[in-house]
Amino acid sequence: MPVGLFRVCVLVITAIVNHPLFFPKENGTVPENTEEIIQKMKEREERLRLERLRLEQEIADQEATQKALEKAAVVVEGSKEEKVRWDMWTALSMVIFLLIELWRQDFQEGNWQDTGGEEDDMAVLGKAFKGVTFPNKAVLASFYEKRILGTTGDMARMREMVEGFADDLLEALRSVCNRDADMEVEDCMGVGSMYENWRVRKPFVCDLIVPFAPPEPYCFRCQTWCSGDSFPPDEQGYGTIKVCRADEDATGCICDKTKLGEDMLCLLHSQVNSTRPSSDMEDLLCFKNTQYLDADQVMKWFQIAVTKAWNRISHKYEFDLSFSLLDSPGALKIKFKSGKSIAFNLTPVVQYENSDVYFISHFPRSSLAADVPSSTLWFLTFAVYERRFIQLVSKTLPANACHVSCLQILSFLHGKQCSLTGPSGLTNYHLKTVLLHLLQARPSQDWAPEKLEARLQDMLKFLEKCLHEKKLYHFFIGNGKVPAELGFPIVFQRAEPLNLFRPFVLRRDIYRKMVDTFHEMLRNMSALINEYTVHIPLAHTNGIRKEPL
Repeated sequence: MPVGLFRVCVLVITAIVNHPLFFPKENGTVPENTEEIIQKMKEREERLRLERLRLEQEIADQEATQKALEKAAVVVEGSKEEKVRWDMWTALSMVIFLLIELWRQDFQEGNWQDTGGEEDDMAVLGKAFKGVTFPNKAVLASFYEKRILGTTGDMARMREMVEGFADDLLEALRSVCNRDADMEVEDCMGVGSMYENWRVRKPFVCDLIVPFAPPEPYCFRCQTWCSGDSFPPDEQGYGTIKVCRADEDATGCICDKTKLGEDMLCLLHSQVNSTRPSSDMEDLLCFKNTQYLDADQVMKWFQIAVTKAWNRISHKYEFDLSFSLLDSPGALKIKFKSGKSIAFNLTPVVQYENSDVYFISHFPRSSLAADVPSSTLWFLTFAVYERRFIQLVSKTLPANACHVSCLQILSFLHGKQCSLTGPSGLTNYHLKTVLLHLLQARPSQDWAPEKLEARLQDMLKFLEKCLHEKKLYHFFIGNGKVPAELGFPIVFQRAEPLNLFRPFVLRRDIYRKMVDTFHEMLRNMSALINEYTVHIPLAHTNGIRKEPL
């Protein structure tokens, strides 16, 4: 009990002591200060809240930006992986396609010589012949006699006249040239349809090639696309001609032919010094600052030389001589006072080594050398061997064989069609190449005169196949079956076959024109032949035979 009372007393005393009335009056302003402090705390709390909101907004923006970057990175990474997968599939597809194409080309090139030799091959062709009426033997024989033989009788006399005049002109050319500085001109040779006896279209034009050589002590070093040097695909069939001194090798150095001392160094082959063409290279018709013969320079030189030669001998003749084509310096025309004229081509060429293959500067009236990449590139012509091959095969064929007749008829039809629908990429050289392939593929007895109709159909079907495949191989290049009697250079026999239709693969407009012209020629064939054929009674069709060539 006393302890409880003591505790109550202490509590009362403490309450009385802590009563506000016991504080001094100067402390009466405390409530007012408390209100200001509370107001300031509220303001500070508001500022802190706004600052927190601002920081939260910045953090949210940063998080959104980070998410966008991560998403973009994921998209980029996915696209990279997708692109890598796509590139891998594309590369794999290209490799498979190239392997298939190489296999197909190897298979076809391995059998290209035998394409026209089997009747089964011919049986699957001829789709373009559906609905085409082909003339019979009697109509073809009458057409050949009236239209072909009747217009080619003067070719022999014309060849003789042109060759005689060309020899006289070249002799005068040699006399006006400086033998110490100008090119040396050799005798001309006749090539082409006029000398292979299948020319049918007028005007008759003789093609003569004129080999020339550099003056001493220079010589020509010839390089071809198949000689081991790297030539791009569009330069196949071409070569270059380098003018060198006779005592130099192909690189212009004699160190390989001279025994140098062990302590002697060839300055020409050092890393510091390099070969420079001599200052008189341009006088030798070379391209500027090179040692390579320039076809344009040769054309200009030849035209000037022919003009000088004609001025020297013009008084001996009663006709005029002029250049018929500005872009062909050797395209000449003889004009008689009576108004008649004779055209012929005199084209400069360079002999390839010791063969009858020639580098030709240009092709008159032909698109074979169109779009030549450079004037230092020369096209190779095998015209001399083509003429010899036809002569060689003709000796093994039956009397009055129909091989030349087929080419003449086909050339006539093609020329007539081109006069109606305009020229196309298909040329007479392509037609002759078809004949050369079939002459080698078929036995001799198949070219008997009574088989003219069948062989003409074979030529058309073979040409149709080549147009469909866009492949017509050069007869000599890559052909290991060339008769040894011709003495044809082995380097060209071992070369890859040259596709004469390759320039038309990427030029679809020209290729389409070729195909359309061929099909139009087939449809118009009977009409063109009947136009020049007399009416033949049906009862006598079996008794008509072709006159000998």
